[in-house]
Amino acid sequence: MTTPDAATRARLKDLATALRHFHASLLDFTREEYEREHGKVASPFALFGLVLNDPHFQWLRPLSGLMATLDEVIDSKELLSDRNVHDVRMALGSLFSPLDTNFAAFREGYERARHLPRVQETERRWRELVRGMEA
Repeated sequence: MTTPDAATRARLKDLATALRHFHASLLDFTREEYEREHGKVASPFALFGLVLNDPHFQWLRPLSGLMATLDEVIDSKELLSDRNVHDVRMALGSLFSPLDTNFAAFREGYERARHLPRVQETERRWRELVRGMEA
């Protein structure tokens, strides 16, 4: 028998995995955009440095931060509940809401990338999971 905590943790783990794939597709897009202007990124280590320090990659940071927080929640020893699911859904909603001006740069970057098939595919997956979490 699955406990509510275990079921919630499993749902959030699935969402975290789907968000990592979405983030990777956005990162690939941003790297390609960067390389068109600045030349090939020499290595994964160089890309990591760009992600951390270059303004061209800054728009991805809100999603990266949300994913890090989600990982912390999943890894916590506290019992998880529908409240945790609600909080994640609200955070994702804020990220994509045109009403939240804090994430305007993220939405601008997302708008540049959203037409790509891999971005669409990975976005569809995490959105399906979120819809499945609705109570």
